[in-house]
Amino acid sequence: MSLPAPLDRADAVVFDAYGTLLDVHSAVQRHAAAIGPQAQALSETWRQKQLEYSWVLSLCGRYAPFWTLTERALDFALAKHPDVDRDLRSGLLEAYRSLDAYAEVPATLDALRRAGLGTAILSNGDTAMLDAAVNAAGLEGRLDAVLSVDPAGTFKTAPRAYDLAPARFGVARERIVFLSSNRWDIAGAAAYGFAPVWVNRTGQPDEYPDLAPVRVIRSLDGLLV
Repeated sequence: MSLPAPLDRADAVVFDAYGTLLDVHSAVQRHAAAIGPQAQALSETWRQKQLEYSWVLSLCGRYAPFWTLTERALDFALAKHPDVDRDLRSGLLEAYRSLDAYAEVPATLDALRRAGLGTAILSNGDTAMLDAAVNAAGLEGRLDAVLSVDPAGTFKTAPRAYDLAPARFGVARERIVFLSSNRWDIAGAAAYGFAPVWVNRTGQPDEYPDLAPVRVIRSLDGLLV
């Protein structure tokens, strides 16, 4: 199978999980009718704070499991949107443990494995939440590894978080293609030395011009083209 760049120079393909393979907004979407007109705003606040908390802790030299940050971020989002029924909290958290995978994910992972490439997740998510999410999405047999940053004790974009992927596969970082829908994560991967591919699902403007991706695609369908 002839592979397009940068896959033609890769030994492994590593994916961010949340927002890249898994739709982080699907948890709120399942409860949208009960939430009402603030559903989208609630979901966006939840995601924004979840990420913000990871960055602040990393800069402070501190760490907490990503599930703890997910709970704290939801509590903030519910406080910011007080018209949303707080009794939905437990249901929203349970839904976050079993987020929907994007439709093209299974076929893309299968194609990469047929091409002889290693496949893995490298995520800020802690081990328990990643295992639950991967199993719920039916991806467990399609990945060689599911890597949480837990052993590194810090979140991406810290280099020692990215260190987990080349250590797992035993290859140079330059031989790993890294995909994320988060532009900040792509910047971190570029600085680290991966071959980063930005999955720009929502057509966001580019940023971090000195830390550019090697490719930009709208969905994982574009990776093998």
